[in-house]
Amino acid sequence: MTSHRGIRLALLGLAVNGVLALVKLVAGILGHSYALIADAVESLADLFSGVIVWSGLRLASRDADQRYPFGYGKAEAVSTATVGIMLVGAAIGIAIEAVREILIPHHTPAPFTLIVLVLVVVIKEALFRLVREGAKETGSGAVYADAWHHRADAITSIAAFLGISIALIGGPGWEMADDWAALFASVLILYNGITIIRPAVQELMDRAPDEGLLRRADAAALAVEGVLATEKLKARKSGTRYLLELHVQADSTLSLHHAHILSGKVKSAIRAAIPNVAEVLVHMEPFEAG
Repeated sequence: MTSHRGIRLALLGLAVNGVLALVKLVAGILGHSYALIADAVESLADLFSGVIVWSGLRLASRDADQRYPFGYGKAEAVSTATVGIMLVGAAIGIAIEAVREILIPHHTPAPFTLIVLVLVVVIKEALFRLVREGAKETGSGAVYADAWHHRADAITSIAAFLGISIALIGGPGWEMADDWAALFASVLILYNGITIIRPAVQELMDRAPDEGLLRRADAAALAVEGVLATEKLKARKSGTRYLLELHVQADSTLSLHHAHILSGKVKSAIRAAIPNVAEVLVHMEPFEAG
């Protein structure tokens, strides 16, 4: 259910970004605003990243099979990192072009471009809030990255609005304010890209999740009757789910059959406490006092 929600949000973002990119590009060209053109480029990056997020979520939602026994969850982290890399690339391209425009005299932007930007900011901020709620519900890093991609687009549009406003109010000699706005926006986009890449890379490298999740898993295991101690609890994230491993110590006189039953109870207890745990590997050991 949660993966389907993420896929629907990604498709919604695709549709909105496609329309906005076209509107901003045409308005930027006709209105002589490089900040708006840069904003359109950022929306095009949103569009392509939306395709990547959608594809990653679809792949990550597939069940484990013989080729990928641990599932396809990592596809989500790959798509998230790709979105971040695209943002960084877009930021660098916008910055280079903004500097070039600053050095070359050009027309003052047309006033109608401000109306376009106000509409864009309202739409993108609303989309950010909607997708962010979806990310919280699904626990999806890719959906979270997509949400902040929408926020980055809104910030870029605000920067463009300020730059164009200064250029229009200042009159002749202030035309480059539009380009400085584009340069400022590129810095914000770069920051967002790096912020998105970091957690994706950490997931791909199997960084341990937050201590709260580990404590909940440990408490659930220790609450099972017959469990005397636990140790070596490890977890890694795969998409929206977690894979856990721990050693459980029990009475050394337990038969293999009863130890197997106890390990099953531990798995069930942990999954009940943390619903997005996909798999629990339990190593049974004899209890060693002290």
